[in-house]
Amino acid sequence: MSDSILIRGARVLDPASGTDEKLDIFIEDGRIRELSAPGRTADPETVVIDAEGLCAAPGLIDTHAHFRDPGFTYKEDLMTGAAAAARGGYTSVILMANTRPTVDCPAVLTDILERGQKAPVRIYSCANVTLGMAGRTLADLDALADAGAAGYTDDGLPLMDGELLRQALRVARRRSLPVSLHEEDKSMITENGIHGGGRAAQALGLTGAPREAEYTMIARDVQIALEEDAPLCIQHVSTAEGVEYIRQARRRSPRIHGEATPHHFSLTEDAILDKGTLAKVNPPLRTEADRLAVIEGLRDGTLDLIATDHAPHASWEKEQPFTKAPSGMLGLETALPLTIENLVRPGHLTLLQALACLTCNPADFYHLPAGRLAPGLPADLVLFDPEAEFVAADSHASRSSNSPFYGMRLHGLVRCTMVGGRIVYRTE
Repeated sequence: MSDSILIRGARVLDPASGTDEKLDIFIEDGRIRELSAPGRTADPETVVIDAEGLCAAPGLIDTHAHFRDPGFTYKEDLMTGAAAAARGGYTSVILMANTRPTVDCPAVLTDILERGQKAPVRIYSCANVTLGMAGRTLADLDALADAGAAGYTDDGLPLMDGELLRQALRVARRRSLPVSLHEEDKSMITENGIHGGGRAAQALGLTGAPREAEYTMIARDVQIALEEDAPLCIQHVSTAEGVEYIRQARRRSPRIHGEATPHHFSLTEDAILDKGTLAKVNPPLRTEADRLAVIEGLRDGTLDLIATDHAPHASWEKEQPFTKAPSGMLGLETALPLTIENLVRPGHLTLLQALACLTCNPADFYHLPAGRLAPGLPADLVLFDPEAEFVAADSHASRSSNSPFYGMRLHGLVRCTMVGGRIVYRTE
């Protein structure tokens, strides 16, 4: 491929600068060299991409994904997960650390990062807060930072010991790395993955996971983070009360952040009655009031990150009875369309506001050299048609297919994903 690419006539959307206008993008040697008014001429060696009718945005950044590698590669691995990311418009992905072995030592982290360099998208990884994700002893957080950890998390399990969290946050503050938390008090949960006391739980004869299991831990942990003045992310918020605790904390400190997933702003517990275990996820899908509270949190900036919680599982695992099936669903290939479908088209957020939660906000929080379109920066970008309608998963790149959204008609089709000026996904 030529070292120069001209993207002609795209609607350029760069949330960091507020840019929303029709421009040409000239790329050379993997970097954006010029953003200019349409009509730039190209020499014969330049690859020209006609982007008329398409939006060009910074490549999307996912701060919360599971590629199951090492240990569970029958579900996903670094390469299949990266292919799913590219198909979804993602150019940077931060992996969670609940692998086997867990990412609680530099050797495991280094292995993931080195193998990830061969992937078509940029792979980062968090490291564990505690050894073996057991919640009892801190991992060597400094050594993990030195090895390249993007942050710290025991995602998949809550950190029940508040004093241990305090110690971790002190290291995180000193190393300028975030701690991200899965907030569910296990002592309150009878069966996970289903909203406690809700219609779906009653229909299945289950007790479920009550909302208190989430918001009581959020209340505790944001208070500890405020006291320590440390960077904290509350992951996949599902309750209105949880959103409000984060809202109050963010008024006191910009270092507190909240994450929304497409499934929590797109679905309610009723999806379980229709999709069964495909809609089983931790924390669970909840009520319409909770869904709208998550959307309001995104609208007013309380929740400033949209992350997929991409969680592949094999078909046979999801085909087990509800209480035996694992929680989690795919997210990378449907996140942008669901954002357009359920946030932008109804008028809750502008396209620029929504893209900020997928690009510059996560880049800034995790200190990534990404999330912007400007001369001199790496050409990591996505071209998409916000009006194109398609059926989700007519084909897909993930190794697994556990998504309740497959078969739905959605708007917002990714046409091209580019990493460092190299096309890693393209469709006509």
